[in-house]
Amino acid sequence: MPFYAEQGDECALFAQCHAQQLPLLIKGPTGCGKTRFVEHMAARLGRPLITVSCHDDLSAADLVGRHLIGNGSTVWADGPLTRAVREGAIVYLDEVVEARKDTTVVLHPLADDRRILPIERTGEQLKAPPEFMLVISYNPGYQNLLKGLKPSTRQRFTALTLNYPAPAVERSILEKEGHASPAVAARLVQLAQALRRLTDHDLEETASTRLLVMAARLASAGMGLRQACRAAVVDALSDDLDTVIALDEVVRAVVGDED
Repeated sequence: MPFYAEQGDECALFAQCHAQQLPLLIKGPTGCGKTRFVEHMAARLGRPLITVSCHDDLSAADLVGRHLIGNGSTVWADGPLTRAVREGAIVYLDEVVEARKDTTVVLHPLADDRRILPIERTGEQLKAPPEFMLVISYNPGYQNLLKGLKPSTRQRFTALTLNYPAPAVERSILEKEGHASPAVAARLVQLAQALRRLTDHDLEETASTRLLVMAARLASAGMGLRQACRAAVVDALSDDLDTVIALDEVVRAVVGDED
């Protein structure tokens, strides 16, 4: 089962949504553990998981399916959403606000009490089995607030907000997932807290738990901690030279001059 460090009662909420056949919207910053949480819960509930990474070219046909031509004949190919309904799987649409609004409309009949998926091109109307669950996520940061979800979509979902873990939980994640010693984990968490307090630099994202795990793995493999932080955190956060210099100064102040 994929490791996940619970922050609160999110596992119980997910399980209840699955049991009550309710769709779930997960909000949280990049790298806070949304995808890992869904993977963990799918394994915990014993259900297959189908993940779709949303983007602005994603069409309704990409989700539902299309007719394909080959060997002189035309055959229907299910999309990931249709496969999930047929299999009673958990389908997870990651960063759903990246998809066009005319694409996400296809979710509406699945996300309300009808729980059906009409397939216009085949004339089918699939009824979702009790085991099926629809989960979507997005980062409610500034950039995505400009896109947002239509109210008619949002109000079909129960919602859960995740954030970066509390320091003690984040340290345990770095020890487990990043193979960090308790001392290194503590310094990385201290660094993350310092970077997350920065307000003077126009960062689209701040230091995520995912980046800390990468730095911890590099350090556990023998790389100096400051070098690991530069590669996994600082250079990952910005291309602006002045910002990189400022972030590197924070790293040096927290972890020292180890190379």
